Amino acid sequence: MIKFDRLLTLLLAVSLLVCVVHATPAQAPPASTPNVSSLKIAGLRATVTVRRDGRGVPYIEAANEDDLYFAQGYVTASDRLWQMDLLRRTARGELSEIFGRATLEEDKRRRIYGFARLSQATERNLAPDVRRVLAAYAKGVNAFIQTLDEKSLPPEFRLLGVRPRAWQIADSLVVGKIFAELLSRPWRADIERLALSDIPPAKLRALTTDESPFDVFVVGNDDKTRSAASTISSGDKAANAVAMFDDGARRDVLRQLAEIDELTARAQQRLGLYGEALAASNNWVVAGKRSASGKPLLANDPHLPASAPSIWYMAHLSAPNFRVTGVTAAGAPGIIIGHNERVAWGVTNTGPDVQDVYLETFDDANPRRYKTPNGFADAEIRQEEIKVRKSLTAPETESVTLEVTVTRHGPVVFEAAGKRYALRWTALDSQRAEFAAFYKINRATNWQSFTRALSVYSGSMQNFVYADRAGHIGYYAAGFVPMRKTGDGSVPYDGATDAGEWTDFIPFAELPHVYDPPSGIIVTANNRIIGRSYKHFLTNSWAAPYRARRIYDLLNAKPKHDLTDFARIQYDVYSVGGKFFADEAYKILSMRDATTDREAMPHIDLTLKLLQTWNGEITPDSRGAAFVSNMRTAFRARVVAAVIGAERAKSYRGANVENFADMVLRTQEREWLPKEFSSYADLLIACARDAHAELTRQPGADETKWTWGATSKARFPHPLASVPIFGTPFVIEPFAQRGSGFAAGATVNVGANVSMRLLSDTGDWDKTRQIIAPGQSGNPASPHWKDQLGDWQSGATPVFPFTAEAVRGAARSVLRLEAK
Repeated sequence: MIKFDRLLTLLLAVSLLVCVVHATPAQAPPASTPNVSSLKIAGLRATVTVRRDGRGVPYIEAANEDDLYFAQGYVTASDRLWQMDLLRRTARGELSEIFGRATLEEDKRRRIYGFARLSQATERNLAPDVRRVLAAYAKGVNAFIQTLDEKSLPPEFRLLGVRPRAWQIADSLVVGKIFAELLSRPWRADIERLALSDIPPAKLRALTTDESPFDVFVVGNDDKTRSAASTISSGDKAANAVAMFDDGARRDVLRQLAEIDELTARAQQRLGLYGEALAASNNWVVAGKRSASGKPLLANDPHLPASAPSIWYMAHLSAPNFRVTGVTAAGAPGIIIGHNERVAWGVTNTGPDVQDVYLETFDDANPRRYKTPNGFADAEIRQEEIKVRKSLTAPETESVTLEVTVTRHGPVVFEAAGKRYALRWTALDSQRAEFAAFYKINRATNWQSFTRALSVYSGSMQNFVYADRAGHIGYYAAGFVPMRKTGDGSVPYDGATDAGEWTDFIPFAELPHVYDPPSGIIVTANNRIIGRSYKHFLTNSWAAPYRARRIYDLLNAKPKHDLTDFARIQYDVYSVGGKFFADEAYKILSMRDATTDREAMPHIDLTLKLLQTWNGEITPDSRGAAFVSNMRTAFRARVVAAVIGAERAKSYRGANVENFADMVLRTQEREWLPKEFSSYADLLIACARDAHAELTRQPGADETKWTWGATSKARFPHPLASVPIFGTPFVIEPFAQRGSGFAAGATVNVGANVSMRLLSDTGDWDKTRQIIAPGQSGNPASPHWKDQLGDWQSGATPVFPFTAEAVRGAARSVLRLEAK
């Protein structure tokens, strides 16, 4: 939280009221009489028409592509300029220039990665068509900035006493790096595994298993002859480092990793980009034979933490022979998720391991030299000057110098226990422009052109699902995944050798994909999408398969579906993992002697009742959901602590931990029972006691108030909302959440983290439904600040018109941008 003195708070509160008064737009006129206005702007070649519907979504129609993207930049900046500036400052490591020392450590992290320098180098490597689009977009953003005076600046700029700089091509590229950071398996996991090197290998394999009876595969099957590929290997990759990791060093490493986690969470939460177990999402597609319309249907709902404004921005773009609609990110031209006239697509994160860590050996006599297979070499030493605001009452800054060491593998990102680790990451390659491929994706007309576009996609690997008007469906896991000389990169390599070098990337033709599967169904939800029969290594870490299993089962429950069915599935809150836990726990506890149970825990009757009667749905009024969530969390913590120790368990972030906890409860093997318990019933009684204690603490001793809605709130935070008094206009009041992302066992509807919903029927694009929350505008004075929140909360996804006639019919206002 940013701290302000009382005088500044009062002054800024008054300033905010002035900002809101000057920024409040006129209310949209009735649909029958759209308001028409015009504005002359330098930089356009011809007139551009911008229609807005009742949600404030822009439909931009231009006579040529340069004007189209110019107008997109202009219009996006008019709605989201503060968010755009915050995104680029975060990526470039320039937050401290406006927030002071509160964000200095975050800035240092981005400077170590070198995102700003990298984006500038990437700009020099852009293809001409991509450069042209980015340049036109930047010109449009800057045209809007030039219209702003002190009174019309977005309120955040006025409150902080800063003005936005001109937007550059590199700024759009650097925004892509923030998404790459969010969507990549974190390198800290490699270090964490190293800190677990004292755990017996068999136990470590069980703790990190990626297998589950709920698995749903898209490609391949679990051929057990290849089962070793799924387990974490250590071998000789870091044998010397493992030998030197004593208990004290492990504690120090885990403490530092926890601090990095906290820093990362704080930075990404500010942007609405933080996901505790990596970003989660759902997408699926069914063929025409499985739809009521006879044409393929597609659904997508990315899960990114709720924020105000949304990380997504809705837009409809059209030019001669080109029409595309959907969502993009503020600062990125084109459309990231949506459809054009021929094809629709949606994405979820695959999460392959594209970050490797190398233990570098530095010369004691000359700490700027490090060991390579060919002897010692000089490391690159980069000086980063970070501007830090001295006081929030004045704009003056001071400089803080950060020295960054870069080896042949990449920057040194972690130092602990006298050791230094360098990072190699696909996103640190200047040839990778995360958003560049979407220019071609937006223009795809069939599977062949769509996959050609995907072949140059270089962002974090995504599960792309596809549907087209010709009746085809498909799936492709697209992105660059390294192939290693030895091992799989699960733990750090010895940087002094070539054992961990990347020899190539998985060929595009060999990435997981499927086209028109016989089942007519494709589902992904960040789960393990490949079976053991797939020949390449992607990762050992996947999201629990609960959401994928639930979607798959619901799709198979009916022979044919329509978009209303798809909407119900997106809104579904049945917890596969939670219900499994409740049922298994009830069976174990109900077999104990009742007298002994009451002596062990006075609340056994309530526990058994909640476990037995809970229907598995995580609704705001559910007492069962609240209790099972807390009891399940306690069970998971206790069984993990039994393997790795209580202290390490506090900060353990293993992605597959739910698979392990499910396996322990399902098999009830003595090996996994914490030593302080004589049976699994005793363990579960202790977990129930933990749940009672936690619910008594919050929401209180009254058991009738132990509901999911009382313990889990949906929040849409703005970066300045927590500041006393003047942050009030940015506050969106929390409300009881429906669904769960993790604690109670992930549901299809993960609650507040559903950042967008898309439903498409390829037979009629005007039936497409799409929504973001809380609204289209980033200005709390706008009627579109949170006007989509009610529909989002109720699961009512509105129609998103597509054809020219439908767009004209939906228009509430029309702005003609004319060439000056």
